[in-house]
Amino acid sequence: MPEAKKLLGVLAIAGVEAYQEQPGEEYMGEKQRDHFRTILSAWRNELREEVDRTVVHMKDEASNFPDPVDRAAQEEEFSLELRARDRERKLIKKIEKTLQLIENDEFGFCDTCGIEIGIRRLEARPTADKCIDCKTLSEIKEKQMVG
Repeated sequence: MPEAKKLLGVLAIAGVEAYQEQPGEEYMGEKQRDHFRTILSAWRNELREEVDRTVVHMKDEASNFPDPVDRAAQEEEFSLELRARDRERKLIKKIEKTLQLIENDEFGFCDTCGIEIGIRRLEARPTADKCIDCKTLSEIKEKQMVG
């Protein structure tokens, strides 16, 4: 993936601007759900394209180098790519789960306390399932458990 593309946020990948709420607009109405559906679909497609590029790259670059150091370097490169693709595979599943929440009209509300997550937070992390307060508490508890 080109370096500049990695720096783009999900809004830029989807080619959309930040959502501008209208006065009196209902939270997670049809326009807002469409906005996030567009963002999530574009993000998922981008990740799938990256997986395809990795497969092609690994097929094209696979060589049996006679030098053990060259072979080890290539194996390490492939290992790092596969690890990144595995994280992306998990993210694709999370995106698909989030798209299903949109279809079920359950998107945009905190799983823990039930309040609105907020448009800006969801634009920053469209797969967020907790409000900022619950997420902060969750991270504090996780740090305490780890030590």
